[in-house]
Amino acid sequence: MLEVEWAIHAAQNDWPAGVLAAQSLMQVDPKRASGWLHHAYALRRVAGGGLQAAWDALEPAFEKFPEEPTIPYNLSCYACQMARTDDARKWLQRALKIGQRKRIKQMALKDADLEPLWDEIRQL
Repeated sequence: MLEVEWAIHAAQNDWPAGVLAAQSLMQVDPKRASGWLHHAYALRRVAGGGLQAAWDALEPAFEKFPEEPTIPYNLSCYACQMARTDDARKWLQRALKIGQRKRIKQMALKDADLEPLWDEIRQL
């Protein structure tokens, strides 16, 4: 139910409510990576949030969910947008290693967050 609530807030660009829904999801079901991902996604977009807030919220999730490729993928996006290209490369490599490599590469080549790395990604 909280997943649906978060999706509704996201569709409406209601990021403050999205942050709250994601926090509730994290409390109710801390073993689900989606709460962490939704929280960071909303924090990136909420007033007073931003890329660093999203990064800070999501980075600890990698240790909790080391087999979830979306976490390092999103960290790569955040790092790339903060002009931390070495970190972006490192996190993207982790996502490629633990996820479906071809699918992640295709996704990355369409993701504007990773555009500074597109030439490198094409070579992978």
